[in-house]
Amino acid sequence: MVSATAVTGTALGAVVASLLAGPAQAVTPADAHDAGGERSAVAAAAAPDDAGLRAILRTARSQGAPGAMARIDDNGTVHRLVEGVDDRATGRTISTNDRFRVGSVTKTFSAVVLLQLVDEGRLKLDKPVNTYLPGLLPDDRITVRHVLSHRSGLYDYTNDMFARSVSGFEAVRNKVFGYRDLVRLSLQKPRTNAPGAAYSYSNTNFVVAGMLIEKLTGHTVATEYQKRIFTPLNLADTFYVHPSTAIPGRHAQGYLTSDTAGAALVNSTKQTASWAQSAGAIISTPHDLDVFFSALLRGKLMSAAQLTQMTKWTRVNSTTSYGLGLRRRELSCGISVYGHTGTVQGYYTYAFTTKDGKRSLTALANTSNNTTVLNTMYRALEPAFCGTSAARASARVAVPGAAPAERYEDIAPSVIRD
Repeated sequence: MVSATAVTGTALGAVVASLLAGPAQAVTPADAHDAGGERSAVAAAAAPDDAGLRAILRTARSQGAPGAMARIDDNGTVHRLVEGVDDRATGRTISTNDRFRVGSVTKTFSAVVLLQLVDEGRLKLDKPVNTYLPGLLPDDRITVRHVLSHRSGLYDYTNDMFARSVSGFEAVRNKVFGYRDLVRLSLQKPRTNAPGAAYSYSNTNFVVAGMLIEKLTGHTVATEYQKRIFTPLNLADTFYVHPSTAIPGRHAQGYLTSDTAGAALVNSTKQTASWAQSAGAIISTPHDLDVFFSALLRGKLMSAAQLTQMTKWTRVNSTTSYGLGLRRRELSCGISVYGHTGTVQGYYTYAFTTKDGKRSLTALANTSNNTTVLNTMYRALEPAFCGTSAARASARVAVPGAAPAERYEDIAPSVIRD
């Protein structure tokens, strides 16, 4: 039997030397980016609530996750909490040093590369995608900004690919797609809205982002991630290995919940992740994601002008807005946090930081296709950033009959699972 573990310590050095989505829905008018509503970066004197966070990890485990973990870097003081196992076969305790597939957190990395290219004068956000990739898209009005903010109207091909989660996964587990293959799958379906008219989360957008990176640089996305982000930030445990199926080194096994109630979990660790690529194929650790998002919000990865562009928000729902490859979540204590969620078969990831980058959280459950766990883990943001003031909100995850939380699935976002 594995019990929860919590470790708190002081980081040895500076963080860096130099650092939902549901179906399409109407939002604020195009380019009305929710300019107001920014909230303070840190709740005054609200230390992370380790007990509240531990309760959430335990709840996720009781709901079907083999393991769950969280790492907080609070301006150099590190909190590590784990519950359960990273490998059901061996019973090994999950660790905050484990590598795992980060899913759609990859989108923020892709957006950073493109915004760096804007800084270099090689890309303009408000130019049509077809300027750079002639004939790729059926509408010349779709701009780079529309793609990075999920306002292009391009249909998400994963809605069909993973309408049945397990059989859909097994069909593509070892398949290698080209970017254009994935775009063609999207274009077989009508667009969800006119360019700029509404937010509609779509993995197709960040497949296009990967194509833009490779066209403008002449290099693979793997090369550009490494050169522009992984190496400068010393992210030694972060990789883009597509189309290899293995996660290098010590890692958490991922377990996909069956579509049939009561059926065994499916070990989904080994896969090409080719269906995702620049939309979701990066591998990382809690430490590296904490470093990455802290660096990003501290302005270490792009100019202030491009960070401003990245944080022009489109309202998604009552608590969430989306910028360019970046989410903003408003919490019960009145602060906002910035980052991304990630879903890939067998893993739910939540990586967020404060506006000043001084407190960062990465949380993981090594399961997916389990909306109950998905929403439970999202509540980890409250005790991590709001402290004990969030205790009641955190406790609600275990209350039978409580109002359902908002959904934040990053693959097959239009498929209702529960």
